[in-house]
Amino acid sequence: MTGFVEVADGVFVRRHEALDLNCGLVVGDGACLVVDTRSDLGEAADLIAAVRRVTPHPWTVVNTHAHYDHCFGNAAFRPATVWGTRGCAAALLATGAAQRAARVAELHAAGDPDAAARVAAAPIDPPDALVDDVARLDVGGREVVLHSLGRGHTDSDLVVEVEAGGDATVLFAGDLVEEGAPPAFEDAFPAEWPATLGRVHALARGPVVPGHGAVVDAAFVGAQREELLAVLAAVRSGRLDDGPYDPATMALAAHRLGVARERIPHPGDSDDVRGLRGAG
Repeated sequence: MTGFVEVADGVFVRRHEALDLNCGLVVGDGACLVVDTRSDLGEAADLIAAVRRVTPHPWTVVNTHAHYDHCFGNAAFRPATVWGTRGCAAALLATGAAQRAARVAELHAAGDPDAAARVAAAPIDPPDALVDDVARLDVGGREVVLHSLGRGHTDSDLVVEVEAGGDATVLFAGDLVEEGAPPAFEDAFPAEWPATLGRVHALARGPVVPGHGAVVDAAFVGAQREELLAVLAAVRSGRLDDGPYDPATMALAAHRLGVARERIPHPGDSDDVRGLRGAG
C-alpha cells in the first residue's frame, strides 16, 4: 500500500504490506499527529513521504508500545516530540538492542539482507514525553487523548483516542487489538489483557484501528475480549485444546502466565479481575 485511507474526517490509516502493520495520521489546523513509525529509518522515510502527500503540517508522534515494528523509525521524525508510556520508554531502552538483533537474524534467515542492514542501523530512540495514566493533546484544535489502560499485549500499551465529530471517536489500539491473526503473547500479560480490552471496548465509538490488519469496530473488540477470556478458561482447566487459537499460540499464552507470575482469577479479587471469570 502506498497511501493513507481516511476513516473519519482528518483521521487516516496506512496499512503496510510489511507485517500488515497500521500507522495513523491525525490532521488538525496547522499540526498533525503520527501514530507509530515502522521498523527502520528507510520504512520511516517512506511513511514520512506518505504523510507529506496528505499534509505539510509539523508533526508530533505517538508510540503505541515498545516493539520494533512500531517505534524503530522514531529518529526519522526528530526533533519532534515522541509520546509514549513511561514503561514504553523504559522497555525500549532495556530491550531495544535485543529486539534489533533478533529481527536482524530473522531477516537474514528469510534471505533479506538489505532489510536486515536497515534494521541493524536503526537507532534506539525512546519516547521523551511520558504518559503514566492519561494525557490530552491539542493537535491543531483537535483533542487527542492518550490512555494507558492497563497491561495486555505488553506492560506499557497506549491507546490513542481521537475525537471525530459528535460522539464519534477513532481509536488507535496498537497491538491490544489484532485483526487477521491471533493476538501476540510473547511479551503479554494474559490474565490482565481481557480487562484492559474491556476498557478499550468502553471507549470505542467508531472505527478501531488495530496494530495489524483491517480496521474494526467495538463489536470486534468485544469478540476478541471473549476469545481472551476463553484462553484463560482453557489454561485454568488444563485443556489448551479447548482454547480459541492454534496450539502454538495457546502454549505461548500458558507459558506467559507462568513467566509473568500471573494467576488465574479467584473470588475476592478486584472488580476488574473478577470480570475475567466470565469465560470460566
